[in-house]
Amino acid sequence: MRKRSESRWPPIFAVIAATVLYALLPPHLTLGPHWLMPVLVAALIIPLAIAGPYMSGRDVSRVLRTLSTVLIAIVNLANIASLFLLVRALVTGMPRESGLGLLYSAAAIWLTNILVFALWYWEMDRGGPQLRLNASKRSADFMFPQMYSPSCAPTGWVPMFADYLYLAFTNATAFSPTDTMPLTTLAKTLMTIQALISLMTIVLVAARAVNILT
Repeated sequence: MRKRSESRWPPIFAVIAATVLYALLPPHLTLGPHWLMPVLVAALIIPLAIAGPYMSGRDVSRVLRTLSTVLIAIVNLANIASLFLLVRALVTGMPRESGLGLLYSAAAIWLTNILVFALWYWEMDRGGPQLRLNASKRSADFMFPQMYSPSCAPTGWVPMFADYLYLAFTNATAFSPTDTMPLTTLAKTLMTIQALISLMTIVLVAARAVNILT
């Protein structure tokens, strides 16, 4: 029970942080009413936070994983939409953005991109957090340094959410793998999409903001 609870709470806080960043964006960079995405997230996250630690069984785990996947997808799609709306505002010039406003919006989208893909990696690797405890290293989607250098890790080491957060951060800054290698097509695809979103945010948006300020 305790392991299940500990494995769920860090991602829940990551979703909340991403939702707060989205809610603080200007209204013209959000889809629909400003409250729509936070309400959808709350409707999904409350059952995960309350029921998740106390429920067990394969069918229940499948339901919880489905809820988690839908939740991550909602936040991800909202963030991509915000990036699209921001790029459109830059191209059309409407509404006019200040340099500081662009920098803030770009930073919020970039940070949300890191949080969202950390959640994807955490949920996808070796079938998710629960299956990962018993899954073979041969079925891994990511090769962490501790996996090919067991002497550098505690016995029975498995990646935690912080490891996937670090993976997402390095991919968003280096636009390529650093110490953790993607092994499967799905892992490579997700890392490619994250790098493209990060590249667009930094090159198209942040560069324009710096140009305005100077």
